[in-house]
Amino acid sequence: MVEIVANLHAHTPYSDGHAYHHEIAQAAARAGIQVVVVTDHNVLVGGKEGYVDGVLLLVGEEIHDPRRQPQANHCLVFNVDQEMCRWASHPQRLLDEVNKRAGLSFLAHPCDEASPLDIDLSAIPWLDWDVRGFTGIELWNYMSEFKTYVKNVPTALLAVLMPSLFIRGPSKATLRRWDALLAEGRRVAAIGNADAHGTPIRLGLLAKPVFDYAYLFRCVNTHLLIERPLSGELEKDKPMVYQALREGRGFVAYDLAGAARGFSFTARSGAAQAEMGGQLQRHGAVRFAVRCPRSGLIALLRNGRRVALRFGKALNHLSSEPGAYRVEVYRFFRGWLRGWIYSNPIYVT
Repeated sequence: MVEIVANLHAHTPYSDGHAYHHEIAQAAARAGIQVVVVTDHNVLVGGKEGYVDGVLLLVGEEIHDPRRQPQANHCLVFNVDQEMCRWASHPQRLLDEVNKRAGLSFLAHPCDEASPLDIDLSAIPWLDWDVRGFTGIELWNYMSEFKTYVKNVPTALLAVLMPSLFIRGPSKATLRRWDALLAEGRRVAAIGNADAHGTPIRLGLLAKPVFDYAYLFRCVNTHLLIERPLSGELEKDKPMVYQALREGRGFVAYDLAGAARGFSFTARSGAAQAEMGGQLQRHGAVRFAVRCPRSGLIALLRNGRRVALRFGKALNHLSSEPGAYRVEVYRFFRGWLRGWIYSNPIYVT
C-alpha cells in the first residue's frame, strides 16, 4: 500500500469560501498534500477535477437544508456526478440516493458546538442519528474545534494570533458517538479535515489571514492507504482514492504536531492479517502492532475501551476478544499533550 495525505473539506466563492478551485489546489501543493476535495454548500461545480501543480483536485458537495433553523445535519458527499441537495431535508433519503449512485457520505462536524461571539458561529451538529447507510463521520474538523475556544474577545484574539496553542483533538462527544456506533457492530470510517474557507479573520483593526488554506492543510488531514502510487491521471486515480476512503484504509492526523507519515496499525491471527479498515477472522489470539514515526503516548482501544497504553514509537498487544480496535496517539506540542493520530478500526470477528 502507498500512503497519501488528503484534505476532503474546503470551500470556494461558489458557496462561502475565499479562493477558487485551482488556488486551493495550489495551496495544497504548498502544504505538501496530494489530494484535496472541494465541497461547496449545495452546489456541485463541474469541470474542475484534475491535477493542478501535482495535486489531485476532486469536487464533492456539502449538503444541508437551508430552510432548517437552527442549522443541522450537514453531510459531505463524494463521488456523485449530480447535485444531491434536493434531498437535503430528508437525511435518510439523501443517504439512500447517494448509495444508489455508489457515492460516499460522511456526517460533517457531527457534534459541533457554538461560540457566543457571533451568530455565524452557531452550532451545526448532526441530529438525526437514527439514519443508516452513511460511509462515516468527520471525526476531526479543525474549524469546528477552533470555534469551541472562541468564548470571549480576549480569548478570540489570542486564538487567532496563535491557534496552535488551542487545537487539541476531536471532541470527546464525537469520539463517544463514533465508539458507540462501532460497538453496535457498524462499520463507520473516520476522516479529518480543515473545513477551509480562507476568509481573513478580522478583530477590530486587525485582519490576519491566519486560516488561509495552506496553513490549514498543514494541520488536520486524512492519511489514506491506496493500492499503488498516484499516476497523474484523473480517471485512474480518482476511483482508487475513493475506494480507500470507502473502506476506511487510513487515519486522521494533526500533522502540525509532527508529520504522521509512516504510521501503521495491523493485526494478525494465524496466517490472516488486516490493516486499518479491514476485517480479521480470528484463528486463536490476535496480535496487534502499532508503529509511529515519532514517539507519543499510544493507546489501543476496543469498542471505545482502552486495552493497552504505552509511550514510545511502538505498541504490541495480544488479545482474543472480538470487536472494533482502533488507535489514538498523543504528543506533547506547544506545551500540551495533544491528539496526534486517530486510526480507523480493524474489525475483529
